[in-house]
Amino acid sequence: MSMVNIKINGTPYTVKSGTSILDAAKEAQINIPTLCYHPDLTPWASCGLCIVKMEGSPKTFRACATAVEEGRSYITHDAEIVKVRKTTLELILSRHPNDCLKCGRNQDCELQRLSAEFGIREVPFEQRLRDLPKDESTTSLVFDYEKCVLCGRCAEVCQDMQNVWALEFIGRGFETRVAAAAGVSMADSPCVKCGQCSAHCPVGAIYEKDETAKVWDVLCSAGTCTELMPVVQIAPAVRVAIGESFGYNPGEITTGKLYAALRKLGFKAVFDTNFSADLTIMEEATEFVTRFTKKTEQLPLITSCCPAWIDYLEKYDHDMIAHFSTAKSPQQMLGAMAKTYYADQVKKSAKDIFMVSIMPCTAKKFETIRNDDMSSSGAQDVDVVLTTRELARMLKQAGIDFRNLPEENADSVLGNYTGAGTIFGATGGVMEAALRTAYNFVTGEDLKAVDFKDVRGLDGVKEAVIDIKGTKVNVAVAHGLVNVQYVLDKVAAAKAKGEKLPYDFIEVMACRGGCVGGGGQPYGATDEVRAKRAAGLYSDDEKSVKRCSHQNPEIVAIYDKYLGKPGSEKAHHLLHTHYKARKLYNK
Repeated sequence: MSMVNIKINGTPYTVKSGTSILDAAKEAQINIPTLCYHPDLTPWASCGLCIVKMEGSPKTFRACATAVEEGRSYITHDAEIVKVRKTTLELILSRHPNDCLKCGRNQDCELQRLSAEFGIREVPFEQRLRDLPKDESTTSLVFDYEKCVLCGRCAEVCQDMQNVWALEFIGRGFETRVAAAAGVSMADSPCVKCGQCSAHCPVGAIYEKDETAKVWDVLCSAGTCTELMPVVQIAPAVRVAIGESFGYNPGEITTGKLYAALRKLGFKAVFDTNFSADLTIMEEATEFVTRFTKKTEQLPLITSCCPAWIDYLEKYDHDMIAHFSTAKSPQQMLGAMAKTYYADQVKKSAKDIFMVSIMPCTAKKFETIRNDDMSSSGAQDVDVVLTTRELARMLKQAGIDFRNLPEENADSVLGNYTGAGTIFGATGGVMEAALRTAYNFVTGEDLKAVDFKDVRGLDGVKEAVIDIKGTKVNVAVAHGLVNVQYVLDKVAAAKAKGEKLPYDFIEVMACRGGCVGGGGQPYGATDEVRAKRAAGLYSDDEKSVKRCSHQNPEIVAIYDKYLGKPGSEKAHHLLHTHYKARKLYNK
């Protein structure tokens, strides 16, 4: 890589050729304000806040989208630049509601922070708001189009990262807005509810549908005006992210404190989704080994833990349904087991148990009602899904001092887990966990070295060949739906040509980084943050006494006492599902 010599504010620097002025300034520890820019996305310079000057030129340049040039001298801050940036912010604010106190992004809003930094106390321009109604049609997300600042992040994420194309710019001039493609409601659009639009929105224009009131109602009335028993489960990725809302660094494991916090909120039993991740592996690995050894069904087998991916598959690639694992997600498996196996133990009916899931994902809200299989217990298996952000708000509302809580354990009935269960939260984790157990199912032996590092990391597509005692298994891991489509296209092309298929087993996660980068996680995720969260999960795995799902004694017991064996008729009823083709547009 060639290097170029430049100056920034009179100081010489040497940076890689092709570096943007914005990134060069960051390397020099100079912050240039941005609103439309996000490191996940291709810069397209819509907001104009990052303007800079170049000595010898009368023009200004947008730092996010302009590469440095050899010998040039750039000015990032002077009186004129600051004035222009402030005016730009004032113009944005003239079209933005000033109801910050009622906004879900209050104190966590990029526009609010920039306005404070530039000392904006009044807006000199006439306020011209667009009278646009909220779109609350989906189960997962709310779109408050009036608050949109037209940065384009959500549309770019939806189109370029997720390949969904549910959002786009429509209208012209003052009427320009971002909305569901073709102007339909989001529920009628191709939206898969992944929440990446929300995660990348700099303001409160897109946010998760808040269901905390439903949970408060049950927690506050438990044992008084209702006989409902509130129980809760926490997903793997939550434990390495929720701490960010309480001053911890990304990736710090707060599992024990989280258990304690949930009990303080009033939950009568605290379970861990890591347990049902182990259960998922028992079913999914069984399914894979059956297909791979007997060749009775189609390969490759594709994992099914991610509800946004399921939605995408049913809409865009439903010709691949035959390749899809029928195993439910860990969330739904635990819901089913809580309302059957656990309910039997505490002498309750399924309808007496109120199951709350704490998830890093907005699509999980939709998953609870995806089809009738999500009520396999005789009642809805999971009643409410809260995102990591929603739970953080509840803990603050309850006045719980999270940092000073003691470390507690989950309830043992559905709470013990192996290292394989915890790595579900990172891209490649499901594949790695499945391979650890599949090896045992095929050979009757446990692996001595259980780490499959070839499927780890943030590369969009990871391919590997796994050797199971001389048998080669070709696997692929994809995260971010545009990368998923690349993998599926390779499979489709091979099928069309009658060639050997490139993969035997495929793991898919809709969100970049997997669940650690889910649409319901604390705001501000970048690849650096995602990597730290994933590292926390792998650290938890390495510290585990048991690192393979089939080694979990509670899993062994639940099959012995209740389910029979993996893939049994009872297991299929409670732990498996089916899929169907869905229309891209419902209207």
